[in-house]
Amino acid sequence: MRKKFWFVFIFVSIFLVALDLLLKNWAAANLPGAPEIILIEGVLGLRYVENPGALFGFLKNFDARWVLSALKIIILGGILIYFHRLPTEKKFWFLRAPLILVFAGGVGNLFDRVKLGIVRDMLNFLFVNFAVFNLADVYVTVGVFSLVFVMLFVVKEIP
Repeated sequence: MRKKFWFVFIFVSIFLVALDLLLKNWAAANLPGAPEIILIEGVLGLRYVENPGALFGFLKNFDARWVLSALKIIILGGILIYFHRLPTEKKFWFLRAPLILVFAGGVGNLFDRVKLGIVRDMLNFLFVNFAVFNLADVYVTVGVFSLVFVMLFVVKEIP
């Protein structure tokens, strides 16, 4: 039974990381120096930004490449261990799915940080003054909020 969980984990993670990296590569090749592309008027646009910091631009003036990478590797390892130790009952899929999102987002941004020393961002909310972000950030944010929701309201006995 665990093999099925790991197959889904690996397949979905690879797909999500590939999608994130494809968007980042496209943005890096097509958006620098170009005017912002409006996807949804007044809501969402595409603008290329290189983020040397962490968490939506936090610590942008601090070269934290290796510190942040090491921390992220520890967190990703913890996710793998927790995922493996989850019981195989169906109700725990509600915990597995968000863990996959957080893992894939972490790997996508870790790849950028280790290879390039920065994280490439391109998604921009136009209706609020917010940091430019990327698809991996979306995965992590949705995954973390989903985990919190599931832990509070769905699966009462968290292993």
